[in-house]
Amino acid sequence: MADSSGSVSIDMETISLGGKEYVIKTHFGSVSVAVFGDQDKPALVTYPDLALNHISCFQGLFFCPEACSLLLHNFCIYHISPPGHELGAAPVNPNHHLLSVDDLADQVVEVLNYFGLGAVMCMGVTAGAYVLTLFAMKYRQRVLGLILVSPLCREPSWTEWLLNKVMSNLLYFYGMCGLVKDLLLKRYFSKEVRGSAQVLESDIVQACRRLLDERQSTNVWRFLEALNG
Repeated sequence: MADSSGSVSIDMETISLGGKEYVIKTHFGSVSVAVFGDQDKPALVTYPDLALNHISCFQGLFFCPEACSLLLHNFCIYHISPPGHELGAAPVNPNHHLLSVDDLADQVVEVLNYFGLGAVMCMGVTAGAYVLTLFAMKYRQRVLGLILVSPLCREPSWTEWLLNKVMSNLLYFYGMCGLVKDLLLKRYFSKEVRGSAQVLESDIVQACRRLLDERQSTNVWRFLEALNG
């Protein structure tokens, strides 16, 4: 492992599985990585969707006993959070230049180098799937396989492009307002799960809505801009 002077290690007990969170300094700023499992085992790297972190994006999977047992039996999990998306994150310094999605992919390889990892398995969700796919294309020798959930496999349609621009402007001028949360929840959940005028939102949607209140809107905007770039 690299010299620990380049990172801060924090014990993490938010998830009952136990684990450790590292804040790693890279050429593109600091990034939070939560590590679960035996680091002698093969590595599985995860990357969440926009405005989510490893807890809000992957806890459903890792709270499933069968999936958790299977994954931790075979892998050590390295959860990478997008910059400024980790628990308790402060707003990213506005003087820092906006990152591109290529920068985020390069940041992933710096994380791997920090932990001394070679080729890894990758699992990403939507925006995270995009970042990890680009990482795999740029660093093929570092990837054993990809697990992609709702990946962005093509250029956005005009409607999708317009929605992203609207969300970006709302985040920039109004922060994590109700409309932004509605757009994000529509991104995460099906219509049946989100509910309607006649059907109340499910508990998981209500919990996610509360979690979005904790996100730093400027950090979410910066990630969205990287994806839009």
